[in-house]
Amino acid sequence: MAGTDYAKVNDHLVRTELWSAELKDVLQEQLMGTKYVRMLNGFPDGNQFTIPSVGELPMRETAELTPVVYDAMDTGEFTFTIDRYVESATYITDKAKQDSYYAAQLIGMFPTKMRRALDENLESSVFSLANQQTSGNANAINGADHRFVASGSSNTVLALADFAKAKYALDKAQAGGARVAIIDPSQEYVFNTLVGAQAFTNNPAFEGIVQGGFVNEVTGMRFIRNIFGFDVYVSNFLPAASEAASSTLGGVTVPATPTVNLFMSVGGDLTPFVGAYRQMPRVEYERNKDLRRDEYVMNARFGLKLYRPECLVSVITKNTI
Repeated sequence: MAGTDYAKVNDHLVRTELWSAELKDVLQEQLMGTKYVRMLNGFPDGNQFTIPSVGELPMRETAELTPVVYDAMDTGEFTFTIDRYVESATYITDKAKQDSYYAAQLIGMFPTKMRRALDENLESSVFSLANQQTSGNANAINGADHRFVASGSSNTVLALADFAKAKYALDKAQAGGARVAIIDPSQEYVFNTLVGAQAFTNNPAFEGIVQGGFVNEVTGMRFIRNIFGFDVYVSNFLPAASEAASSTLGGVTVPATPTVNLFMSVGGDLTPFVGAYRQMPRVEYERNKDLRRDEYVMNARFGLKLYRPECLVSVITKNTI
């Protein structure tokens, strides 16, 4: 009786490729942009919303028997428009649904994947509001620049002085509240290497950074230390600067691949951005009998705008290491 060894079963009885019951998903960055947007209420119809604004009254020195001078209070308005109409859509054919072992899992992912696409678009849209500042201009408020090129390494990367300058700008604008900085990963790299290699190693306030790096391992976002009052986060969704590379801003050359890093005062009415949904993300399904497939679409309507420029400081760096 012949025995059985590997040579005998290899051609027909050994599976050369096994398929898992699990679908591998892509890694996703935690999103945070909507935390810095104050969503407006009382906007039941139409696509334009107006918020009136009022200024301050001056104080005047006076003297006995001097007529009173009456000053008119300055007024203005902030106009906000629902101008974004976005969607994400996909489908699955009958043949794919009938023959694919993973069809049920795939269909179950459709709403989550469509919502993620819309949420990532919203994240980028929020941070891109920094470019609603006047391009190529310091956007000074009370004499302090709110848009400038970073001062580190030939004006291409962040330095601690830029945190101090951003704090100064917000302080001069009387923008209180909590302070948050959102920087590009390339700029986190700058501080990781700077802290690890230079005099910060002897500074007790930075010991945690030297030991473990800036990014919190639990959340993946929040820095372990606060810098000059700013809680610092890292994001891959920061916008390219509206200024062209090699142009000038405040007499300083804009670096290659210019990216805007955001320094903000946040909380309540201090939040620099406002937004409103006319339609929250909504998924719809229909059967396309002509193409013999099931179709899914998620869409939304919203608007975003820079509301309090005094609560935002934009610092331009490169986005490479």
